[in-house]
Amino acid sequence: MILRCSYEELTALTATAQRVLDAKVGMGGVVAPPEIVAEIETLLPRLDGDMGLETLAEEWWLERILDYLLSDAKDRMDDLVVEQYVGAEDAVNAYFDYANILAVYGKVREIGREMAMLIELMTGHPPTAETARSVAFPD
Repeated sequence: MILRCSYEELTALTATAQRVLDAKVGMGGVVAPPEIVAEIETLLPRLDGDMGLETLAEEWWLERILDYLLSDAKDRMDDLVVEQYVGAEDAVNAYFDYANILAVYGKVREIGREMAMLIELMTGHPPTAETARSVAFPD
């Protein structure tokens, strides 16, 4: 299945992912858990356009990363609103980053629900870790 992303969504995802990775190398901020850092490093090169998600396991992987990035973007937005004020340029930009990541997160979760329903329809059972990896939904 194809995850369609706008330029603004990809820009927000890339900026937030890069900020999380920069914190890892001591450029400020809270350091993400090592497994999330590794997953973000794997995702970053894919943030150049629409993404194909071939399995439910891949959707789960992306959803986990987006959940972390969404939380990071919300924390940043909250901090900037409190430190500056709600109409400050940085706070407004942080809001749009958060909103764009939230939009992608919603799309990914919808794809996951569709995949899960199709797996259940095909197998007669809710998805398992095995069917999430083995049942493919080519682009």
